[in-house]
Formats: sequence, C-alpha cells, structure tokens
Amino acid sequence: MTSTTEPGTTPAATGHRLAAPANLYHLPDLVTCGPGRPTQDSHSPLDGSTVGAVPVCTPDDVAAAVESARAAQREWAAVPLRERRAVVGRFHALLLQREAGILDLVQAESGKSRLNAFEELADAALTAAYYRRTAGRFLRPARRTGAAPGLTRTVEYRLPKGVVGIISPWNYPLTLAVSDAIPALLAGNACVLKPDSQTPFTALLALELLREAGLPRDLFQIVTGEGPTLGPALISGVDFLMFTGSSGTGKIVAQQCAERLIGFSGELGGKNATLVLADAVLDKAARGAAQGCFSNSGQLCISMERIYVHRAVFEDFLATFTAHVEGIRLGSGPGWDIDMGSLTGQRQLDRVSAHVEDARAKGARVITGGRPRPDLGPYFYEPTILTGVTGEMVVAREETFGPVVAVYQVEDNDEAVALANDSHYGLNASVWSARHGQDVARRLLAGTVNINDGYSAAWASHDAPMGGMKDSGVGRRHGKEGILKYTEAQTVAQQRLVPVGPPPGMANQRYTRMVKGALMLMGRLR
Repeated sequence: MTSTTEPGTTPAATGHRLAAPANLYHLPDLVTCGPGRPTQDSHSPLDGSTVGAVPVCTPDDVAAAVESARAAQREWAAVPLRERRAVVGRFHALLLQREAGILDLVQAESGKSRLNAFEELADAALTAAYYRRTAGRFLRPARRTGAAPGLTRTVEYRLPKGVVGIISPWNYPLTLAVSDAIPALLAGNACVLKPDSQTPFTALLALELLREAGLPRDLFQIVTGEGPTLGPALISGVDFLMFTGSSGTGKIVAQQCAERLIGFSGELGGKNATLVLADAVLDKAARGAAQGCFSNSGQLCISMERIYVHRAVFEDFLATFTAHVEGIRLGSGPGWDIDMGSLTGQRQLDRVSAHVEDARAKGARVITGGRPRPDLGPYFYEPTILTGVTGEMVVAREETFGPVVAVYQVEDNDEAVALANDSHYGLNASVWSARHGQDVARRLLAGTVNINDGYSAAWASHDAPMGGMKDSGVGRRHGKEGILKYTEAQTVAQQRLVPVGPPPGMANQRYTRMVKGALMLMGRLR
C-alpha cells in the first residue's frame, strides 16, 4: 500500500485492479426482450473496462414483461406463504454462499470499496431474513371490531397488488434491486425491475440467484435500457411502483402514477444534517461523522452533507474530524483495508467538482481534500471538508451526492435544529450527544434520525420504517409498511341474525331513537 506525502491529503491504498468477473456472459439472457435488439455496454468506473453488454429493451418489451409477469402472479398468489418463505430462505443462503463473486461484481460495476460492497450483501441478506420471519405476522387475516359487536364478524385481508414495478439506482445495485422485491414477492406479487443502465449485471445476478432458489421463471423479470424510455412504459402497465432516485425524477414518476391512480412509493434525495452538541464525545463523533459522510464515496441518499457543531466544541471537533478524514484510505481492488472507492462516473465527478469549485470561488475554505485523484482511477475524488459555506453557494442547499461535507458553527441546540430543518429535504439526520440526543432528535424533520451514529443504526433497524419527509420521499420501506404497501386491504364483514338497520316490524323513528341512545352511551365510555 502506498500513501501520499503532501500535507492535508488523503492516503491512497491503490491495491490491485479489480477485474470484472469473467463468467457473466449468460446473464444478459435473463433480460426480457425481443430478438435482435441492440446492446449497450456497461463499463467499470474503476478503470473504464467493459463489464459486459445487455440488450436495449423497447416499450413493447416492457409490456411483454408485465404481461407474462401478470400471468405468473396469478399462480404465485395461490402458493402457500410457507413455500414463498422457503424460496426467500434459500435465496438468503445463496447470497452468503456466493459472497466473493457477488462482491467482485458489485465493485466492478459501482467502483465502491470491498467493505461497502459487503454492506450491500449484508443488507440484502438481512432484508431477506427479516421478511421471511415476519411476513406471516404482517399478512395474516386480522379480526376487526364489527358494526354491531356479537352480530357482525369483520375481518381484514391483505391481497397482493398484482405486478409491482421497481426502478432502482446505480449507487446500491444489489440491495436496492432486491430489498423492495423480496417483500413484494412474499406478499404474492410479481415484479418487473428496471435497474440503472450503469449497473445491470448486479441486478441480473440477483435474479439468477432467486430463480436458483426456486422462484418461478416469469415471476420476477428485468428490462434494461434508458429510464426516460422504459420508465413510462413500466408505469403504464404495473399496479404499483417503487422508485429510488432523485427528487426531481421522483416527482415526474409520481405524476405518471397519479394519472393511472396506482400506488407509488419513493425514496428520494437528501441534504442530510449531523448535529454535534456540546456534550458529544468528540472522538466518537468525529469518527462516526467521517463514516456517515464518506461511506460509498458519499453516494448514499442517507449520508451526511452538513454538520452543525456547537461553538463550545467547534475547533476541537473540526481538528479531530479532519484527522479522521485524512486517514481515509482510497483505492480500488478486493482489499479489505480500503475505506473509500471511486465515484461511479463522469457525471458524478463533474457534479462534485463543480460544487467544490463554486464554493471555493465564493470564499469557502477547503480544510482537506478538494481535488480529483486521476492517479487512482478516472473518477476518484478526495473526501472533502469545507468551512465558511454560505447560502449563495450551490453546495449549501443542493444535494452533492459525493464525498463533500460543509461544517458550520452554531451558538446552541436551537440554532442547530433550525438550520438542519431549513431544507426542502427530510430524509435522514444524525445527533451526537451524551444526554440530549432524544430531545433534539424528536425536533428534527427527518424520516430517520440516528443518535451517536451516522445512518447505519436506523437503516439496519429493519423492523422500523425507513423513508423521507418533504421532498425526500413518499411511503416507507422496511417494517410492516415495507410489505403492506404491496397489498390491498380488503374488509369482509358478515352480518348475523339481524341486519344493520331497522329490523322487520320496527318503526324507523323508534329505531333511530334506539341507535341514538346507544351512541350516547358509547360516548360516555372511557
């Protein structure tokens, strides 16, 4: 491992180049498309090498995928839940058995470090294990209080939506391809997935493992190609859509879903804030903030891009935080000692560079980082800390989605909360405090808040809902919400002995007086 020697720069663990796995030639055959379609290459951001080529599907291919998935779904919905759970259990085992090959592919397609790739695999496995264990509890019929106790038997059933469309992004190509599909499948649905064009092979490998685990062939299908072409075609055919991506695109997708009155759930953008209070344990806060800001090269919807630090500890925190950030090891390859990998492409590199240069030109101070690293690969960029960021700088309010964080000094907790909430986004937040974390967390307008952690504690709590407020999303994944959103609630009420209404022979006025008396009695009950 080599290290840079310039002051204020980040050590580089260059390691060995990670070659794309050589046994991917069969995966494009899993794409649902017609014959003779042109193909599109997928390139590794690590060195520009070709991972493989997949067909460019058409809207007609999407329609065919939805149609065949719908036919398969009718049979799948009749399969006992224990058999669906068994498929998911076998998939969970295959994920862990095929670890090395999966990590190689995730790294080759996304450019992330081995550790970050493993976090994807672990999350997909945890999701599978969680819903395999809890699906029966969430989906079983539930007795509800009837209209007339003792006379009305009311039961709530959960029916599958039908065909669920999923549009997944490039930053987490494994976990975001399957973590939404698993609960949808367990609920009795079929799925049609449109993965990002940059990372199709990871999704295809996941599909192959699901079929090896026993999932019926047509039940989960993948179409590959450009989102603006295939997205509307997918929305026009499915019964529910799950989208993960930018807030701007999410609003367009939501409008298209609204035109058909189909359900929509979206995890969208974030400009997430970390709050370091006066009583924080500074070394833990600095170490945790570094992980929360720069995991996956900052290409994480729930990572931190703003840090508000109490004035009493600002200088000490900044010094300690900077030391941790300058210790982050950049590089590519299968080594476990690499902390941060590459950005995923030129578009991300251009965006990160533009945000930093705009801030620098307008007076912000670059504490560390602030430059690309072409010596490591075409899209590497150093983890960057900025201070002196003001409202006219792009980086102050727009999501960077890269390894850049702005650190601000605040007078007290009230100012920190007000500034953290002063955003169109509300996805995730982090609070570092020994005594006041709960009080401050409850005041933050974010779907998830982590105390003395950056994002992992809330995200990995799979039994709790995860999603955003404001422009950061609609709906939730994880927990019971993450599976019930793929169902329709059906109420079946059976009336016994007497009907709801005046019984035969009773005058209407007498009946209404009797009902009124009952209502008055119910109002007095505690």
